[in-house]
Amino acid sequence: MSESRFFVLLFVGLILIATGVNTSCPLELSPPRVVVKYGDPVTISCMTWKRDHDGMGWEAPQGGKSISNVTSSNWTVDSLTEWDMSPICFFASHYKGCTITPGLVLYTFPETISIRSSGDLKEGEETVFTCDIVDVAPLQNLSVTWFKGDTIIHRETFNDSTKEPVSQSSILQFTPTREDSGSTITCEARLDLGPVGPDLKVSSEEYAVTVFFGPDVPCTVVEITEGQTIEEKCAVTGNPAPKVRWFQDGELINSSVPFGRKDAGRYAVEAEGHTPLNKTITFIVLYGPELECPSTYTVLEHDDRNLACTVEGYPTPEIIWYKDGEEVELPETFTRRDAGQYVITASNSLTSVNSTVDIVVLYPPSQIVELEDSEIEVGSDVWLKCSSVGNPRPKYSWTYYRTGNVEEESEDGVSRLIISNATAYNGGSYTCRASNVKGSVYKTVVVTVNGAPPECPIEITPETLIVEYQNQGRPATCQPTSTSASHVRQIYWQDLQDNRTFDVIDWLPDTYNNWYSRPACFGDFQGIGTCHKKLKVIIYKTPDSVSIRPLENSSSVLEDRAFQLHCDIINVAPAQMLTVQWYRGSEAIGPGVLSLEDCQPDDVRNCDIGVVKSPVNLTSSVNVTLNRAHSGAEFRCEAQLRLGSEASHGAWSSESAPLNLTVLYKPVINTAKLPKRVPLFRGYPEELVCEAHGSPAPVIQWLYSKDKVVQVSGGNLTVFEEGIYNCSARNGVDSTVHVVEVVLKEDYLPLIAGFVAVTVVVISVIFVFLYSIYYKNTKMRRYSLKNPKLSTHNGNVATNGWDLPLPMTKLS
Repeated sequence: MSESRFFVLLFVGLILIATGVNTSCPLELSPPRVVVKYGDPVTISCMTWKRDHDGMGWEAPQGGKSISNVTSSNWTVDSLTEWDMSPICFFASHYKGCTITPGLVLYTFPETISIRSSGDLKEGEETVFTCDIVDVAPLQNLSVTWFKGDTIIHRETFNDSTKEPVSQSSILQFTPTREDSGSTITCEARLDLGPVGPDLKVSSEEYAVTVFFGPDVPCTVVEITEGQTIEEKCAVTGNPAPKVRWFQDGELINSSVPFGRKDAGRYAVEAEGHTPLNKTITFIVLYGPELECPSTYTVLEHDDRNLACTVEGYPTPEIIWYKDGEEVELPETFTRRDAGQYVITASNSLTSVNSTVDIVVLYPPSQIVELEDSEIEVGSDVWLKCSSVGNPRPKYSWTYYRTGNVEEESEDGVSRLIISNATAYNGGSYTCRASNVKGSVYKTVVVTVNGAPPECPIEITPETLIVEYQNQGRPATCQPTSTSASHVRQIYWQDLQDNRTFDVIDWLPDTYNNWYSRPACFGDFQGIGTCHKKLKVIIYKTPDSVSIRPLENSSSVLEDRAFQLHCDIINVAPAQMLTVQWYRGSEAIGPGVLSLEDCQPDDVRNCDIGVVKSPVNLTSSVNVTLNRAHSGAEFRCEAQLRLGSEASHGAWSSESAPLNLTVLYKPVINTAKLPKRVPLFRGYPEELVCEAHGSPAPVIQWLYSKDKVVQVSGGNLTVFEEGIYNCSARNGVDSTVHVVEVVLKEDYLPLIAGFVAVTVVVISVIFVFLYSIYYKNTKMRRYSLKNPKLSTHNGNVATNGWDLPLPMTKLS
């Protein structure tokens, strides 16, 4: 500061101190604020509206003006270069004065700025960018903005109040990612000089960002669709571009070859680039469903399902079955209703496929229908029709005495037996059997031929041959009748079972091995031809044993529950001549139901009681329901062979050992001795008696509250207070509970007796009192019989001067 300016300011200040500062300084600046570029000219006018003053002027290092008596004074500088410039316009009037200072900002701003980085940009590593601004003032008005592309990423301002030019740098700490490659970084410097100053800003050149990274593969477990390549699904990236090699099981592979489902597994990748890479990656191959099913699946009805459909695909396909357009659950076992065409669909997230399966259910033939007994006339025709349903379609076979006038035909699942011009030989039984791979059924009917010619003129003695097993017995003799003896050509025996012929007259059966022989005596007669008669042969065998047993092998049964008894007849023949009678004690309870043991359903010869002839094991069963009155009853079964009058004994029978059964029943409590409500007089205990009967014998138990005082003796319970007491009777069958309510009663007899005694005493006292009064008024007074005063009423009463009259009898 110059000495002249110092003295002027000192002088003006002394004036202001002496006169006091005028709070309203009559000065005005135009303009009040000036922004000037370094070296440019500047002019500021200082004006006053007061005419009467001592003078005004400017005090400044450059362009200052001395005090003069004017109303306007300009401060002018041709080239402003003083950075700390602060001009003052002063005013003085009558020893009073004031000053005013304009706002003056001197600035300088560079035309260019530069940007630089600390080195190469590596992904994930921090890089420092520096923006250099040279020769700028004032610094506190400077701001620096950083851009990545068009996006602001950082802004910096400065608080330094230095007015002279300085060189300033702005720092940006930047951590790049691979996505930043190809972008640009710029910095922009701006000098904000307020509303009166220019808007000054300048940007650096763009810094092209190149980020070095990788090599990197963003895969660990990869789901790759069949047909895709490794390069498509799991590309190795990096900058600079890496050199990549893929290996499987140590062998180099071509990563551009499409994947197949068998290529799934672990792969190793090696890459050379910015950094080395070694990594193992698992590839899971996705592929659409592939479905393979048999076009036809055949299964036996009720057999377990074993339909094998092969389904492949990843992700694992979902399997859905459809029948007639509706989704269904495939049953574990098939019935005939499940037969039909099914569509199976396999689908996953990629696609879906389907296949058609025809399910064929095999089942046995149904019961034969439309085959009935027939009665025809000789010479007429008849059709026997046999029909059954099964899958596969049943095949039919007939069993009958075959003659030349009988034909068999099968069509549309039905078999017919056609008898033409019937003869007596067509009479008899006809059995039709329907069979397939699942089973068979049969039915037997009888054809009766009316008007048949006379029987064959042969006599067989006896007509029925009954012999015991392994006992030869006497033979059967075949002879022509007496009327046909002269016409006979030949007599012989033939076994119709195996068609063996025996040129003998006497027939001896094989009672050791051949149970099914069908002997017939044949005669060839002149004019009649050949005819025959059959011999009925019965080979019988008595059973090895007859025994009885319950179905559940128990000697006890529950009351009113049906149970079954079995009678086992071991090794007996023929079964059709055996009957079994059941007895309970001496009472017959029924014949029972016979059945064969160990039979195959399709083995007619060995399982049909009406057909089987060899020794078999039979079981007779009977259902029985017992009550407690039958306990200990004795059961037995009797097996009888009724062989006919030709047998040596006619019939044979054998009884089983008796079987005793115990009937079990639940307990029954005797409520006559134990009512539901029992009175209890206070102070007197009451005994509750619980008796029950049952089989097995029940156990008696009393149930009551723990706070009750009782005495238990066997089934009896002595109680002393009211409450609920439960008698429980239990055995192995069930339990019964009887609830007893004990009600407290008061004993009123002593109370009544006391009341009666008191009453008697009171009455006695009253009586004595009344009697005493009466006695005093009658018995204890004096009476005079002299000159008695007659009563004015009737003269029958005498008085003694007292108020009370005394009845007296008048003397005559």
